[in-house]
Amino acid sequence: MRSTRAVALLGFLLVTAACAAPRETTPSLIAEPSTLPPTTSATPTPATTTPPPSPPCDVKTGACVSLSQHLAWLLRDGHVVRGPVPAGFGPPDQATPAGSFHVVWKDRDHHSSIYGTNMPNSVFFAAGGIAFHAGPLDAPSHGCVHLSDTDSAAFFDGLGVGDAVQVRA
Repeated sequence: MRSTRAVALLGFLLVTAACAAPRETTPSLIAEPSTLPPTTSATPTPATTTPPPSPPCDVKTGACVSLSQHLAWLLRDGHVVRGPVPAGFGPPDQATPAGSFHVVWKDRDHHSSIYGTNMPNSVFFAAGGIAFHAGPLDAPSHGCVHLSDTDSAAFFDGLGVGDAVQVRA
């Protein structure tokens, strides 16, 4: 039994000595990179966001339209309550008129007798039947301001007869 203990002790000492002794480096079977990859900072880089464009109009309560930006805003008491939202307009030969107007009348389910098309959520503001209404943003109107279904509903609900509408080039 004494010899078994001695052998175990001798084995322990050899293993311990081998682990503590300096070793020669042997080539690895797996290639390792010669340089370490660059480390990344622990501090995240803040995302850069561009604030939405401000309405280019003087309207305090009503709607603002930018023809050049293809955007529209709904305002109440000097604050933007919706927008900017994408908007579509008429082509050059049936251009959406620029200027200052007022909402004249509204019709939730309007049907154009001239063009035979539905104009949901129509808010009429300029001569010739020019209105905000739901319509395709990628197809020209006959001078109206096309908005998405959701945005046209918001403009219909948010604008009252007499509210200002300003259309800027």
